[in-house]
Amino acid sequence: MTRARRIGVGCFTTFVGLASGGMIGVLVGKVTGSIRGCVPIEGTPACDWYYFAVAGMILGATTLPILALRRLRRAENARPTS
Repeated sequence: MTRARRIGVGCFTTFVGLASGGMIGVLVGKVTGSIRGCVPIEGTPACDWYYFAVAGMILGATTLPILALRRLRRAENARPTS
């Protein structure tokens, strides 16, 4: 049961981390472009937004599952066995 639960939590948080990390990466790209004085191409959110999106996606897809599974393991270890 715990293995299936960990796989489910890991897969779900990987997907969520991928999406949220990409959005945060684009936000960082917008701020960076604003500081640099870069004018984005019409219809794009920022200059070189795809670099920031990919970096954010990689960070989000790795860190969120690690943090969630670590927290889940800590909660399982703290639970009394009876």
